[in-house]
Amino acid sequence: MNGSRSPFHAVVSAKKILGQVGFEEIHENVKWNVKPGGKYYYSRNQSCLVAFSIGEKFKPGNGFNLIASHTDSPCFKLKPHTNVQGQGFNQIGVSTYGGGLWHTWFDRDLTLAGRVMVSTEHGIESRLVDIDRPILRIPTLAIHLDRTVSDGFKFNSETHCRPILETAIKAQFETTGNDLQNKSLVNLLAQQLNVKPENILNFELSVADHQPAAIGGINNEFIFSARLDNLLHCFTSVTSLVETASADSLKNEPNVRGVLLFDNEEVGSRSAYGAMSPILNEIIERINTAFGGADQSLISKRKSFLISADMAHCIHPNYPDKHDSNHKPMMHSGPVIKINLETRYATNAESECILEYIAKKHKIPIQKFCVRNDMACGTTVGPILSGDSGIRTVDIGNPQLSMHSIRETCGVSDISSCIDLCKVFLEEFASVDEIMKIN
Repeated sequence: MNGSRSPFHAVVSAKKILGQVGFEEIHENVKWNVKPGGKYYYSRNQSCLVAFSIGEKFKPGNGFNLIASHTDSPCFKLKPHTNVQGQGFNQIGVSTYGGGLWHTWFDRDLTLAGRVMVSTEHGIESRLVDIDRPILRIPTLAIHLDRTVSDGFKFNSETHCRPILETAIKAQFETTGNDLQNKSLVNLLAQQLNVKPENILNFELSVADHQPAAIGGINNEFIFSARLDNLLHCFTSVTSLVETASADSLKNEPNVRGVLLFDNEEVGSRSAYGAMSPILNEIIERINTAFGGADQSLISKRKSFLISADMAHCIHPNYPDKHDSNHKPMMHSGPVIKINLETRYATNAESECILEYIAKKHKIPIQKFCVRNDMACGTTVGPILSGDSGIRTVDIGNPQLSMHSIRETCGVSDISSCIDLCKVFLEEFASVDEIMKIN
């Protein structure tokens, strides 16, 4: 969490984990030379990552055991022109990204992370930046100036959510830049990247909480952190893939085991690196093609299974009436299978049965969640991927509190339970699928 303040940094974090155990980086713009027993990964847009290991017994038309998650979280992102001035302060122009609990961002120590496009002697490069100190703040209005605030905190997301960066008095000493961008910010980025300010061409930066993640609770049973939704399942899925990628584990595997970490889930997934992109279909086609069976991709899809891993809603002790009385996920009780009959989740009877069978076989605790009829239901990448590919899909997630807040909470023990479940799924799905007699 602490090393992944933006989707770009989340991908770098995943690459480090994969590289440490021998996964080889490949690229989309060349022909693949992948082999049985091989372990590979590639990224798109620096914010989406695909990793996979190929079973020693894989042949064209065999299945894919897949886990999908997403690297993005609700946040503020910088507008193209950042310079906002008023009342003796210099502020930063930001846009809301996703459905955040924006009131939780007020009076927090904030920073910036993302990527910067830089002109160099070798051409234009994309470089990542993570400013490891608090430089921004969105201040609330004092209660003395708004006596009604205790009756309900109301704000305008355009005019009241602009972070302050500096005072105009201090800013007068910053002389490099233009009127469209904050000069101090450009100078700081240049210092961080060791380039000249005029070499900064563009940037894509997220506002992030500077406070690090922490183990909390009197029994050290909670994780308090930003971006648990959904970096936690980026971690559980990558860890599961890594821990099932040994030569012994892949020796008798007929399928491909894979992880897909998409960007832009929080804003609908419609991008070249989101779940609505052709990435899932492409990975199946490209691997089959590399093994000489391009026409076997449709058969592979019918033999495949996908876990959509995205955080779930834990029962809230102060708002128990917000849950259906029979579906109250608890912390330390294992991953949650998420079900919605209006297909906001992709789970159906078959996919639920398969995962529940695997969990019970290995005595892994599992829970179920179904939203109340009188409340709207969120969604995930699951229905998108399932609807586009036809692959059987189940939606799961670890229970958490304060979803989409700047600081979220989950249970420590549920992480290992989820990793255990994903590991046995990756290793055993092919054999479990053989006992499913569904035409």
